[in-house]
Amino acid sequence: MLNLLLLSSSSYQNTGYLTHAKTHIQDFLKECDLLNEEILFIPYAGVRRNNDEYETKVKESLNQENIVSIHRHNHSKEAILKAKVILVGGGNTFMLLSKLYEYDLLDCLVQRVKEGACYIGWSAGSNIAGKSIKTTNDMPIIMPQSFNALNLFPHQINPHFISGKIQGHNGESREERLEEFLIANPQEKIYAIPEGSALRIKDDKVKIIGHNPVLKFEYPMKSTILELNQEYPY
Repeated sequence: MLNLLLLSSSSYQNTGYLTHAKTHIQDFLKECDLLNEEILFIPYAGVRRNNDEYETKVKESLNQENIVSIHRHNHSKEAILKAKVILVGGGNTFMLLSKLYEYDLLDCLVQRVKEGACYIGWSAGSNIAGKSIKTTNDMPIIMPQSFNALNLFPHQINPHFISGKIQGHNGESREERLEEFLIANPQEKIYAIPEGSALRIKDDKVKIIGHNPVLKFEYPMKSTILELNQEYPY
């Protein structure tokens, strides 16, 4: 059984860090009957803060003392294989995936989630739950062993999705960048998650939660609106 909560971002408008996510996370854990379980946190995407700082920020923001960063465990694989809830923070997707490859943690993460552990991610943490990180928005500050990710959700994810051109920006819009990906990879599907929204994945169904509908893009740049509080086969 797959149980994933994939949030677009850590913040929504001016609500503060993880404030908008608290209810979604609590509801998810309650639904999985894991409300009081220890949560294993993976902080590797946080380039501009160290592991201790990132752990503290997340614990304080979610008001949950039962969050323990993986760097506090002597054996990371063992910690993953025992975890009932895995929380993967945002930051730089390339750094996150590079560290998971470096520490040889990808396979055991996939194994544990497929065995029944609940997975929660935001931004980079959501991105790696998809098939690859080729539709991340992040700068490639480091070269991972591969762009292939966890593939728990067997499609591409684009967090922080903003439609149209930003005023004053003369480069490509997000749609244009995603269209480039589909031209190069016409067999793929992309789930573009706007700020404040999330994918709630249970087995082979995805439910859209949060504040804004999600867009699904397919070649040749065909878009489908996935409405809030609706469940879809993927």
